[in-house]
Order: sequence, then C-alpha cells, then structure tokens
Amino acid sequence: MPDETQTVTREMTPAAGGGAVAIEDRGAIRVLVIDNPPVNALAGRVRAGLQAALRTALADPAVDGLVIAAAGRIFVAGADITEFGKPPLPPALPDLLDEIEVAAKPVVAAIGGAALGGGLELALACHVRLVCPKAQLGLPEVKLGLLPGAGGTQRLPRLLDPAVTFGMIASGKPVDAARACALGLAEP
Repeated sequence: MPDETQTVTREMTPAAGGGAVAIEDRGAIRVLVIDNPPVNALAGRVRAGLQAALRTALADPAVDGLVIAAAGRIFVAGADITEFGKPPLPPALPDLLDEIEVAAKPVVAAIGGAALGGGLELALACHVRLVCPKAQLGLPEVKLGLLPGAGGTQRLPRLLDPAVTFGMIASGKPVDAARACALGLAEP
C-alpha cells in the first residue's frame, strides 16, 4: 500500500474509458483525471471511465476520498456536441452525477479552468468544489436553446439564492472564481 507521500499513476483500461480518465492514488485519496482534449467534453467514453473509476474507488477500502480533476486548462466544457442527434451512449450523464452525489466517500471537484454546462453540473454533483483563481463556472446551455439537463437546475438552487440561480441559467453567463466563492458555489 502506498504511503501518503507516494503517488501511483495508472491509466484506465480501454474497456473502462478508452484512456479518457487516468487514475492517480495519492495515499488514501484517489484522483480521477479527465483527459479528453481539446476541452474535456463529457463524451460517452469519459462518462464510462468516470463511472468505472468511481465504482472501483468506492469499493476499495484503501480509498478514503476522491478528487475529480482534468488535464489541460479546461476542467470540462460540457457535453460532447458530436454526440448530439446520435443514440445515447451509456452511462447517461444524469445517472453518473446521481452516483457521484450519493457516494459514501467524499468527492471533490478540483476545477482548474472552465467548468461549463455539464462540467459545472459534474462539479455540482461533487460534495466540495475547489477552484483556481482563473476558473469560470457557468451553465451556457440557453445560448444553444437548451436547458441544463443533468441536474444543474436542481443542484444549483440548493447552493445559491434562487434569483442568482435563475440569472445564471437564463443569461448563460459564467461567473469567475472570486464570484463563485463569494456566492458559496465553490471554495478557493
């Protein structure tokens, strides 16, 4: 078993995400790193990789908590629009986010860049959201004629004033890290 100072990195098997999610063990913390360039969109293989890694970590007694992070400058820019109009690939994003939300171990979103649309919805399903100073959080779906469809309209008002929630959803404008922290949406 690795000690707290040792980092063990391994990549998900292709069947569990096609390399779109890497796993790093940092002591008792399991870090899931989304790596789906260019914007870390929540494609089917990313969702499958996250689900497999989440389930494995929750079943592992050596894991005390999880961190969901992303490679690159963008946390997650939302859905993979190349999948629009095609038969849905499992798991459905709302189902995955429900699994994260009810996880018996703490799940932290480490937001190192933009968390937009499904990316913010992913972060909202986590128990804690940590942001870097350059982070942007928003639900821009309205600009595509859509509403947030993976739980954002339910989870966001649990954290924020309903008027602020409505403003974020209706305008589609993101908030920066400082504003997100001031609102109670995230922590620095």
